[in-house]
Amino acid sequence: MKKPATPDGKFAWSVTVGTKGQIVIPKEARDLFDINPGDTILLLGDRKRGIAIPPKSTFTTLFGHIFGAGNSAEGDD
Repeated sequence: MKKPATPDGKFAWSVTVGTKGQIVIPKEARDLFDINPGDTILLLGDRKRGIAIPPKSTFTTLFGHIFGAGNSAEGDD
């Protein structure tokens, strides 16, 4: 059986949730996104869109958007 074509850069993996609510990130995904033991990852959730784990390289940008970098209310007159 031929494997269905997927758009470039798109991947899907299946994982099982353990009794303690833990999942194992598949090795292929860990290698692809450079996830190593001891790394901290960010887990985002949206009731309508689901769960996402953004790449580590986007943390600074994400936190800037979340916390409004450059939009501080302190010191505004």
